[in-house]
Amino acid sequence: MDKIIKSKDEWQAQLSTEAFKIMREHGTERAGTHDDFPKDAGTFMCVGCGAPLFEQATKFESGTGWPSFYAPVNDELVGERVDRKFFMKRTEVHCNGCDGHLGHVFPDGPAPTGLRYCINGVALTFAPEEA
Repeated sequence: MDKIIKSKDEWQAQLSTEAFKIMREHGTERAGTHDDFPKDAGTFMCVGCGAPLFEQATKFESGTGWPSFYAPVNDELVGERVDRKFFMKRTEVHCNGCDGHLGHVFPDGPAPTGLRYCINGVALTFAPEEA
């Protein structure tokens, strides 16, 4: 996958103010503030570049106030790096297609992976499965 590289101005023109703050400046939306996602079968895509990131089938209710998934569509599409902000050590996840910040991954999710990808809803768009 070729990395999508844009200037700050290009990202600001493409993304909403909130999406820019989160994806390009590593912000976090407040818990429970994003609209609930559809329950239909489909794929959650990166709002920055359209890369397929998570399937509806891997979404679960974590009780955290953020959309949560136990696995990405493809491990190569979601990258990880250490995040040491706020006096904590966490694993930040980003889209490998555009390097947009998505959220964090934690080792307290359900089977089969035991992972919880805690994702900012504004970083995702939904594509329903075609019948």
